Amino acid sequence: MHGRNSNPKPYKIAILWRGDAEARRAATPQNNRFFRIFEELAAIGINAEPAVYDEEFAAEVREQLLTDDGVLVWVDPIHQGKTRAALDALLRNVASRGPWVSAHPDVILKIGVKEVLYRTKHLGWGSDTHLYRNAAEYGAAFPRRLQSSGPRVIKQNRGNGGQGVWKVEQIPTGTGALDTVRVLHAQRGSIPEDLPLQEFMASCEPYFAWGGRIIDQPFQPRLPDGMIRCYMGMDKVVGFGHQFIKALIPPPPEGPDSPAAQPGPRIMHGADAPPFQALRAKMETKWTPQMMEVLAIDRRSLPIIWDADFLYGPPTASGEDSYVLCEINCQFVLCGPGSGSGCDRPLGVEAIIERAAGVHDPRSMIGRIISEIAWRKAEIMEGGTRPGRARAGETVSNCLLRWRSYPSRVPSPGWRRPPGAE
Repeated sequence: MHGRNSNPKPYKIAILWRGDAEARRAATPQNNRFFRIFEELAAIGINAEPAVYDEEFAAEVREQLLTDDGVLVWVDPIHQGKTRAALDALLRNVASRGPWVSAHPDVILKIGVKEVLYRTKHLGWGSDTHLYRNAAEYGAAFPRRLQSSGPRVIKQNRGNGGQGVWKVEQIPTGTGALDTVRVLHAQRGSIPEDLPLQEFMASCEPYFAWGGRIIDQPFQPRLPDGMIRCYMGMDKVVGFGHQFIKALIPPPPEGPDSPAAQPGPRIMHGADAPPFQALRAKMETKWTPQMMEVLAIDRRSLPIIWDADFLYGPPTASGEDSYVLCEINCQFVLCGPGSGSGCDRPLGVEAIIERAAGVHDPRSMIGRIISEIAWRKAEIMEGGTRPGRARAGETVSNCLLRWRSYPSRVPSPGWRRPPGAE
């Protein structure tokens, strides 16, 4: 890195995402949703190159990655029916030969799967969480648990976008028998269904083949109060996003495609936002270090950027909020241009670099930069403003014009306006 690294060889990383052969041929640092990351890294002398991946040309991607110093991976666990099984094997091989990989597949298997909810349930973020390793355990324990403890949430071990996450509740009968349940899938557009319990449970058995586990948590009644996404740069909180989600909430009478059934915008806040300081303190001083100890993860192995999603739990005896972990994301964490955000806080990349001065681990510096991108580039979120960032009464289009007025912040060719911007 220019002025920061005594090694004269430019530091080179690959940014990897999934695409087809044509996307790989056409990829440049400017024509994809990660363009701002490419720009910010280039500004400090880090050469970042696209690495579009698919199983059809995996060998070609592997040879490319072996020429890099590191790899930043943005690939969902499940995408159009494809899993990460082949990719994870490739990334393990690459990491064994020298380049660092973030997030490393072995770390993902510790924190980026739903099993982490069970393994860390004794921490302050935990709840009455259970794990089923096979269909027999599931069949023996789940019906009794559902009957005795109220609505539950079933989660496949690896998934995204609400796939394999179900709210399950007993339908009362005069006899008290548990024959029929009402289930609601977390994927957008889902509606409640009444099914025989055994039929629903049989439909979940394929989850054991892919993720090897099913996780069972109590349904959180405060779900309508929204979800808090805590963005982490390695072991430090770098920002928060609050969103009124609709997953696992029955749609209104107008139907699942109606405006009222859609999730609200994710409102972004900095790490120092007053409403979230109690959560920040717990994450930095207690829960993250405790998780690292339980899962045997050292700091250098943590993903460069990851996030933890929390729901509000029952208020404490003193009336304070409690927080329940519902998942950790470290396989596709992105917030900023291309993910629904559109405006930039007037803070230059120079300030980011200055805060990273003296850090000799390039992963740490990259993490800080990407973490800044993850929330500082989001003044305006799809139809809503971020409190304390956008100017009072400012529209999306006006903010975009102001953003573009900063000479160093003219959007790259790959930039697109958020929905609703004029």
